[in-house]
Amino acid sequence: MFPIVERRMIVPNLHVLTVAAPDVVEGVRPGNFVILRPDEQGERIPLTVADWDARAGTVTSVFMQVGASTTKLARLKAGDHIPDYAGPLGNPTEIATFGTVLLIGGCYGIACIYPIARALRDAGNRVIALIEARSSYLLFWEGHLNRVVDQTIVITRDGSRGYKGHVTRLAEILELEDLRPDRIIAYGCTYQMFEVARQTQPMGIKTIVSMNPIMIDGTGMCGVCRLSVDGKTKFACVDGPEFDAHEVDWDEFFTRRESYKPEEVEPLRRSGCGSGACGRH
Repeated sequence: MFPIVERRMIVPNLHVLTVAAPDVVEGVRPGNFVILRPDEQGERIPLTVADWDARAGTVTSVFMQVGASTTKLARLKAGDHIPDYAGPLGNPTEIATFGTVLLIGGCYGIACIYPIARALRDAGNRVIALIEARSSYLLFWEGHLNRVVDQTIVITRDGSRGYKGHVTRLAEILELEDLRPDRIIAYGCTYQMFEVARQTQPMGIKTIVSMNPIMIDGTGMCGVCRLSVDGKTKFACVDGPEFDAHEVDWDEFFTRRESYKPEEVEPLRRSGCGSGACGRH
């Protein structure tokens, strides 16, 4: 059993979760994820590592409450225990001296880019964070990011902070900010990552995306996270979760995701989240 050190809502529908897992923290690297279950009957939930404390033996993630199992997770509090917490899993982010690196985070992805930013900055890069949300009240961890990046750019859908709009304005914003990154790394919902890839491909900017949102089992056995990358079949959990965004077959990916909609909607309905209050990736 793994004790919960902290679980709290940081903005509506997003929760920070810190778990005491000293064996996991020993090997964790930026870009890794963990698999956990909220209880003995809960499904496996893959969460990207957002931070860790080697001295305290704790690992932190930020998750979105989207269905029955994450609703169970959102009801836990400090002092509770969960039965499973496995990791670190997945291949870590490539950390090297690239020059200027733009990290794009939306929703839970804002937390995911934090350890990557810290590592890239330590490696001598100029690191810029671009974070986006529907409105300013959904932004979080700006203080964390500001300590490890050279610049933070904000986009809000309603224009309440920073640029108004979505990452669909990425090319325009790069021009307005006079930025030409040597590498871009995006974490967030699959549509956001697709849009980033679509815009950066004509510019010839190496772009990395994390396909964590499509994972379930985390071992490659269930096959749900299967996708085509550079014409080859890959599994997000064991071959990724990060891939070259310009090599992902996005058309095939979105077609496959449509087939899972009935299975996604049913647990939401049973858990009382069918109104949309719980949000979705």
